[in-house]
Amino acid sequence: MTQQLQELETLRPRRRRARVTSLTIGLTLVVILVAMALLAPVLAPFDPNVQTIGQRLMPPSSLHWFGTDGFGRDLLSRVIYGARPTLLLVSLILVLTIPVGLLVGITAGYVGGWTERVLMRITDIFLSLPNLVIALALVAMLGPGLMNGALALALTSWPPFARQARAETLALRRSDYLAAARMQGISGLRLMFGHILPLCLPTAVVRAALSLGGIILSAAGLGFLGMGVQPPTAEWGSMVAEGSKVIFDQWWVAAAPGAAILFASLAFNLTGDGLRDRLDTRHAK
Repeated sequence: MTQQLQELETLRPRRRRARVTSLTIGLTLVVILVAMALLAPVLAPFDPNVQTIGQRLMPPSSLHWFGTDGFGRDLLSRVIYGARPTLLLVSLILVLTIPVGLLVGITAGYVGGWTERVLMRITDIFLSLPNLVIALALVAMLGPGLMNGALALALTSWPPFARQARAETLALRRSDYLAAARMQGISGLRLMFGHILPLCLPTAVVRAALSLGGIILSAAGLGFLGMGVQPPTAEWGSMVAEGSKVIFDQWWVAAAPGAAILFASLAFNLTGDGLRDRLDTRHAK
């Protein structure tokens, strides 16, 4: 028994180091991604929209590190500039989904009764809808564009936040913490958003970080199908679509933006895993 306890004690520092490493690597990659988007005019060696037909479909070289696309545009410059619409779209989706999800979930969990049943049935309806299919249908009706794409993806992205906030509110509703607050005369909206909301925010942040990778893939899917940011603006999904036409002969045209999508998804997934270990006590060892 003593030997097993000693082995567990030796494993705990290793696990802590692994968590720190995961969070550190994820945050480092996210910082690099954000810096790339903010400093795009400084980092990009060429104008991403200037066409040079005489240099079309050139392989990677010392002049064009990632090669050129079918219009002779430098792929490295377009990959760097492509981080801008992707991060802007992700930010818009989070701004729209997190407040709506928390509002619905906390209201349902705190009020209860018919209010909870109606809100949760609406949440279940939206949760059952396939994200990308509904997004494509809405964008087809509203028209392609950055804002329309964000609205379409946000429509089916808020239910997980609502269900999680409701579950946590139900657990907190009869807690000693809220009972003490009620004894001080705190109730209603002040209790919901002054005491319950701060306790639900850490897990909402963790869920948001973990869902960012899927949101980036969905945004790239819209761009791949021509429903996202429109040309000539550099966007990773549309760049992959352009490169898919010549992928067997000029593989680098699709590989460069595809690697950028992988990089962004990996960065946010590692960050989400690290934040979950730090903020969510259920995963603490």
